[in-house]
Amino acid sequence: MSTGIDLGASVSSMNDAQASQIEAMLKVKGKAKSAAGEFESMFLNSMFQQMNTGVNGEGPFGGSGALKVWRSFLTDQYAKLYAQSGGIGIAKHVYDELLKMQGASAS
Repeated sequence: MSTGIDLGASVSSMNDAQASQIEAMLKVKGKAKSAAGEFESMFLNSMFQQMNTGVNGEGPFGGSGALKVWRSFLTDQYAKLYAQSGGIGIAKHVYDELLKMQGASAS
């Protein structure tokens, strides 16, 4: 009779171990996805800033130093929105590589 109880406890602890492994893997995947999205956003921000380096003109802040600050905020928001809406595909490759480095797969 005690064998049945021991077996039940072993199965229960095995299920708990599997559940904690799955939870840990989901956490790793969530962090990897977030990091990949942030990386793409930073890349796009850098690219958008380079596109605007030669652009001068009379904007809402005149052409003064405030224009550069305003543009940096604007390009940062453009990059974040562009990356969130699918970006240019960098995040997917970064995500796959981050998971590969962790010994996990995307599926």
